[in-house]
Amino acid sequence: MSLFRKKDDYLPGYGTLGYVYTSRRKRFKGFVKSAVVMLLCCLLTGLTVGGGIYLKLSEKIDELELRLKSRESSTILEGDVITIEDVLFTADGSNSTVTKIAKKVGPSIVGIRMVTQNPRNWYYSSSQPAYEGSGIIIDRKGYIMTNYHVVQYADPKNSLSKNTTLEVFLSDGRQAMAKYIGGDKKSDLAVIKIDLDKLTPADLGDSDSLEVGELAVAIGNPLGLEFQGSVTVGVISALNRTVSIEDRTLNVIQTDAAINPGNSGGALLNYKGEVIGINTAKISISGVEGLGFAIPINEAKPIIDQLIMFGYVKGRPYIGISGIEITETISYLYNLPVGIYITDVVPDSGADKAGIREGDVLVSLAGVGVRTMADVDTVKDKYKAGDTVEAIVVRNGKRIKLSLTFTEEK
Repeated sequence: MSLFRKKDDYLPGYGTLGYVYTSRRKRFKGFVKSAVVMLLCCLLTGLTVGGGIYLKLSEKIDELELRLKSRESSTILEGDVITIEDVLFTADGSNSTVTKIAKKVGPSIVGIRMVTQNPRNWYYSSSQPAYEGSGIIIDRKGYIMTNYHVVQYADPKNSLSKNTTLEVFLSDGRQAMAKYIGGDKKSDLAVIKIDLDKLTPADLGDSDSLEVGELAVAIGNPLGLEFQGSVTVGVISALNRTVSIEDRTLNVIQTDAAINPGNSGGALLNYKGEVIGINTAKISISGVEGLGFAIPINEAKPIIDQLIMFGYVKGRPYIGISGIEITETISYLYNLPVGIYITDVVPDSGADKAGIREGDVLVSLAGVGVRTMADVDTVKDKYKAGDTVEAIVVRNGKRIKLSLTFTEEK
């Protein structure tokens, strides 16, 4: 092996002693070492910076998740994530949650006018009282759900039905005469129908999933059609409230969204723009505000379905009597027992078949003493059509036990 390298193995260069030759292999090894050092430096720097960024992003993500959980933010309508500050208004007020709900559901809310002509004064226009309320389009065939009291005079069971007409007013300006399909006084629900195309049905939500404090939006016609399509905003104030309206007892949702006469039959909506209640009543006492009530949609839906299918709610027990309540005072004055003085018995009803007659005083039903028609309804509602109970009446001073089988209310 030669002790000397070939000249070609060296590269010319400059040194302290002048023109010298430097080894190519030494140059190459030096270059590799430098490249490795630079690569390691870049890698360490990247890991350091990237780790810092990752830690900051992780902190931001954790913070955002905590904020979302604490504020109970939700995905609404088209999937926008909102916080409580976004509920009512955005910076310019144009894309708020309530605005989206109003645009989405507004076309589904209608005005209803019930006009009853007085047959005695048919020639005089002022003798035709008009009652105005609200309704909700529930399918493209034209079915509209509302409160029974909004359309009650159009019920064929009502003596005024032949002189009563129903007219519906849509948000797009169209009008149509409506047909009464069915109603249920007990639940204060009814269905009417119009024959129009291009209708926008509302989406129905789940009232069982509601929580106190959730956003609540009411759309309807407070004080009549002059204020058609009014939108009010509040929260779900309470659930499973029990209120008595005339001779009905209802389980309702309480809200502080403004509800006024004319709002009846309109929609109470959740943050998704889904109907979760049918606005029904408010407490109107001087100095009292923010007490509105709506029938939960989960309770209304099965009844609405039966009204559309049958025109009435199947299986409802029916007695078939009308009466006057005998109070303690009347009992003392007329020497009658406390109870229900029977003034009318419907032919072929359960009462008729049981042998109850006009002039009888009903004092007990199914072993429970009854003093008012509300007492009778409370007992009756524990049974279904076809059930048989004991009824006790007083006739000419004698107590008579009768076997009463409930018929079906139609």
